[in-house]
Amino acid sequence: MSMKLYFAPGACSFVPHTLLETTGEPFEPVLVKLHKGENQTPEYKAINARGQVPVLVDGKEVITQIVAIVSYLDDRFPQCKFLPRESLARTRVLETLAWMNNTVHTTFTHVFMPNKFVGSEQAQAEIKVFNAAHYASLLGEIEAMAASAAAQSRPYLGGAQFGPLDAYALTLLRWGGFAGHDPQRCPALLAHVQKIATLPAVARAIERERLQLNVYKPA
Repeated sequence: MSMKLYFAPGACSFVPHTLLETTGEPFEPVLVKLHKGENQTPEYKAINARGQVPVLVDGKEVITQIVAIVSYLDDRFPQCKFLPRESLARTRVLETLAWMNNTVHTTFTHVFMPNKFVGSEQAQAEIKVFNAAHYASLLGEIEAMAASAAAQSRPYLGGAQFGPLDAYALTLLRWGGFAGHDPQRCPALLAHVQKIATLPAVARAIERERLQLNVYKPA
């Protein structure tokens, strides 16, 4: 029985999407249209009561949350080395992955969906502007990671193998365009993302999700 991934185009589910493509093993991608509320239907909430993506289904096991799914896929496909084998290096990658997920991602959510956090339109506008500015500094941290990797001739952010940090970095830089940030301001990160996008597994995920890497539009 193949695994099943519930994903939404352009969402953080892009991370496990690319990892599954990298394994070369068959899996069933299931598109969830968030803009149409498909994640809030009774059918979907029977799978994930929180109504979020991604969801990975492997037989009878249902796994949610990026860090948990990445850890599961790394254990399931050790030959891919999505996470480093050495203990401290693995810890550092998980540390960065958790930060991307719980800090950078949530900052963008305040930009993209401020209505989730406050009711009035004025407050939503203030939250959006504040967090869009903050998002630039967070992208700056990822830019520094990409520059450091390039300076040390490390092909990927997590080490010698493609992994979740690379896929999430691509996603977060892309989201920056929606927050009003020109990716050209992060040259090392942009170069890394462009390189990652040419990997066959990543290219397949991009094609399936019909993603445009640079969504930035000058004001």
